[in-house]
Amino acid sequence: MNIIKRSGKEVCFEAEKIQSAVEKANDTVKEEEHLTKTQIAKIVQAVTAKCQELNRAAGVEEIQDMVEEEIMRHDAYKVANHYITYRYKRQLVRKANSTDQQILSLIECSNEEVLQENSNKNPVVNSVQRDYMAGAVSKDITNRLLLPQEVVQAHEEGIIHFHDADYFAQHMHNCDLINLDDMLQNGTVISDTLIEKPHSFSTACNIATQIIAQVASSQYGGQSISLTHLAPFVDVSRQKIVLEVRDELRELGCEGTKEQMEAIVEKRLKDEVKKGIQTIQYQVITLMTTNGQAPFLTVFMYLNEAGDNHRLKHDLAMIIEETLRQRIQGVKNEKGQWITPAFPKLIYVLEEDNIRPDSPYYYLTELAARCTSKRMVPDYISEKIMMQNKVDKNGQGHCYTCMGCRSFLTPYVDPETGKGKYYGRFNQGVVTISLPDVALSSGKDMEKFWEILDERLELCYRALMCRHKRLKGTLSDVAPILWQNGALARLKKGETIDKLLYGGYSTISLGYAGLYECVYYMTGQSHTNPEAMPFALEVMQKLNDACKRWKEKENIDFSLYGTPLESTTYKFAKCLQKRFGIIEGVTDKNYITNSYHIHVTEEINAFDKLSIEAKFQALSPGGAISYVEVPDMQGNIPAVMALLNHIYENIMYAELNTKSDYCQVCGFDGEIRIVEDEHGKLVWECPQCGNRDQDKMNVARRTCGYIGTQFWNQGRTQEIKDRVLHL
Repeated sequence: MNIIKRSGKEVCFEAEKIQSAVEKANDTVKEEEHLTKTQIAKIVQAVTAKCQELNRAAGVEEIQDMVEEEIMRHDAYKVANHYITYRYKRQLVRKANSTDQQILSLIECSNEEVLQENSNKNPVVNSVQRDYMAGAVSKDITNRLLLPQEVVQAHEEGIIHFHDADYFAQHMHNCDLINLDDMLQNGTVISDTLIEKPHSFSTACNIATQIIAQVASSQYGGQSISLTHLAPFVDVSRQKIVLEVRDELRELGCEGTKEQMEAIVEKRLKDEVKKGIQTIQYQVITLMTTNGQAPFLTVFMYLNEAGDNHRLKHDLAMIIEETLRQRIQGVKNEKGQWITPAFPKLIYVLEEDNIRPDSPYYYLTELAARCTSKRMVPDYISEKIMMQNKVDKNGQGHCYTCMGCRSFLTPYVDPETGKGKYYGRFNQGVVTISLPDVALSSGKDMEKFWEILDERLELCYRALMCRHKRLKGTLSDVAPILWQNGALARLKKGETIDKLLYGGYSTISLGYAGLYECVYYMTGQSHTNPEAMPFALEVMQKLNDACKRWKEKENIDFSLYGTPLESTTYKFAKCLQKRFGIIEGVTDKNYITNSYHIHVTEEINAFDKLSIEAKFQALSPGGAISYVEVPDMQGNIPAVMALLNHIYENIMYAELNTKSDYCQVCGFDGEIRIVEDEHGKLVWECPQCGNRDQDKMNVARRTCGYIGTQFWNQGRTQEIKDRVLHL
């Protein structure tokens, strides 16, 4: 059994240290107030048992809380008082250099929680350490100077989660939907260098990757681009190749037939498209941004975005096909084996032109299904359902990509054009409410539940306004690529971004987590149960009503967002256990459920899961994604196609979770499993050779909307282990 020290380092549990601490407190009181040796032994035994029941590494503070409780249980109030006083004095000493200690633990790679904080960051790399060090300083400044103490305290207790506090000191925002079309067609500026409209498809792809890298270094969330914005440059290359071929034939003194000319041009054009897509794929996964990771990029594939322009749609289909084929192939790891890359994330839109066997682009959907079965992407948006869910004030439905993995903009009509606008918009930030904490705080008293929920929502509102006010007054000069050079706007130097923060142009997100645990505690049932579902939907509506109320008050587009908990799922679970103990079905796991998702252990078939979650997804306008857990589907593409058809008819946004692993020791390419080691810690193990060295295996898992490849903390690892198949 291990414990986690304050520095974040994980070490072996030593009962002797608990005994020593109690004995020291005991020695400070009068003899008649002493605990006996037997009582001290019982205290140590009780605390040890509680730590074992947690089924995870307990933190030092948790253990000390347990010690206090056990001393009080033996009516040794003076001893408890002296123990608490000693803790307080030590806390004051630690506060003077807590940031220093945290930074040192980062440099020495001994901070266990940070090591597993982000499944796409390697904490050993200098650039990642530099980002974490800067983040530690930023958090310290944020907690001491920038945020109200009620927000800081609620965050530390797991009542809410103030996302990305390590970036809050700077004037930075969350996610972007890049206006790549504007930047490519009208030119941009990168590092004070003018970049004009490209003269070929491959050049357009190269410029796009430079834009992506610059954007990633100027914000802290995900970003998305559309392949439709690259499609016009296919014809630019086509016309260029036609002239080249004519000149070459003329130099050879011969003239080819029209068919021969077209064949040569088409072959060279496909080579050009292949080269361009390779540029995006390889540059995105090999570029290192200032925060030490590859850009968190989503690539959108939507045929109908080309409208009635048949040539453009044909060229877009060519790009989509090449993108899917290259992703099916994967990328090579350091051993030269083909593996699944984490980025870019791909999203494929299901629409009338590609969903049925007689549709003209059905072949692309079949290719997408093969890609998903092997590489876990693309994920799927139903044009049909999204048009129903995303309706603007003119009554017009829209289909567009999320920003990053799931953050969706709300419908917005550009006052200048009267048309819907999405590219060039962004999200200001997120604050998440822990719904299980609301439920547990109510003690199953329904009236009290709604009162506490109202109080917590007002706290979230105040925290979200802190995010908004931190961005207000930001000069466009802080990130020229975003605010001056077209990614989000074309503001003047010295101009503030304020006008983009109001009126619905950008969103700000109220996140929520643990709907399942909340409903289960209050009703005794999963929210899939017809008796409990009305309460679950009522909770969701209550959150939406709060966002609507705040929006009317502030003229800011507050939007409800199904939070993709990664490391925070573990933090919330630990906080709930600390505040309320172990409660079966609610706090007995080391994770809580993402957003509205059905619990990972619940037996339910894929089609029913998607149909039920569609009801909740419609109530998460600021972002949500559903998934089904499936086995290896490479030999059963018809089943994948059946799922895709169900997605098209029933739910706006969904994905299939498959597995894609490789053991570098023995060459095993099946599913690498999760097992317990001799200390009770969850570790990854190759079932063929027993390899447990994470540096010698490639594991790719869907974390929470995107693929992770750098492993996870114990809470998320347990969640992955507990997942049941839905097909």
